[in-house]
Amino acid sequence: MSKKRGFTLIELLVVIAIIAVLMAILMPALRRVKEQGRMVSCLATLKQWNIIAAMYTEANDGKFWDSDSGTPAYWFPRYMDADIRDWKTNKLWFCPSAQAPIIDEYGVQVQTLNIFNAWGIFTGDRLGRNGISGSYGINGYCLIPHDISTTTYESGVSVQNGWKTAGGRNAALVPWWIEALRFDLWPTPTDAPVDDEFAAWSGNLMARCAINRHQGFVNAAFMDWSARKCGIKELWTLKWHKQFDTSGPYTKAGGMQAGNWPEWMRRFKDY
Repeated sequence: MSKKRGFTLIELLVVIAIIAVLMAILMPALRRVKEQGRMVSCLATLKQWNIIAAMYTEANDGKFWDSDSGTPAYWFPRYMDADIRDWKTNKLWFCPSAQAPIIDEYGVQVQTLNIFNAWGIFTGDRLGRNGISGSYGINGYCLIPHDISTTTYESGVSVQNGWKTAGGRNAALVPWWIEALRFDLWPTPTDAPVDDEFAAWSGNLMARCAINRHQGFVNAAFMDWSARKCGIKELWTLKWHKQFDTSGPYTKAGGMQAGNWPEWMRRFKDY
C-alpha cells in the first residue's frame, strides 16, 4: 500500500507566496469597488438634498433659505426644519466616505484633519440646539443676505452677482450643494489648489471642496436639481456666481497646463 504524500515545506511556501501575490493584485481592485459604492451612495444622498431644497425654494419664491436681519446668510441651517437640521438623526448630512466630525459637541478637536473628515460640530442657538455637522457645503452665492447694508460676500464678490433664485439659465452648471470641508463656500476663479491634498483644511475657498474624496471626483447637486460627480479640476469651470470666469487661470481655456497642477492632481482629467 502506497503512502499518501503531503505537501513539502517548500510547496507550502510557494502556495502562500502565490496567494500573497494574488491578494496584492486584488486588494486595490476591491478597494476601488468599495469606494465606487460609497460614491454612488453619496450621490443618492445629494439627490435627496435636491428634493429638500426644491421644497424650500418652492415655498420661498424660488429663493434658498432667507436670513433674519442682523444674521449672516451662511447660518442657513437654523432656518431649516428641526428634523432636517438635526445631524444626529438625519444622516443625509454625511457622505459615507466622511462621517467623523473633527470637533465634538464640546468644542474639542477629536480627529486629525484630513479630507475624509466631516466638519463641525458648531453649538449654540445660531445653528440649532444640537449644533451641526456634515460633509457637504453650500454655494454661498445662492444665499441672499437679509441686511441690505451687506454689499459683498465673504470672497469680496458683489451680492448683486449672487443667484437670486433656483433654476434659470445655466442652472445645470451652478452647484448649490457639494462635498466640502466647510458648510459654506465662496470660490473665486483665482483660488489656487493646495500643494498637499491633505492640507485642504488650511486652504482658500475653492480648496474647501477641491478634495480627492472619490478617486479624483467629488459629488455635487446643481440648481436645476440634478446631481452628478465632478472632476476636481472641473470645479474651476462651474458657474459659482453670475460673473464667475469659467475660463480662468486654472482651466485649459485659461492656459493651465497639466504640469502646473500640484503633483497630487496631475493624474486627474483636465477641463
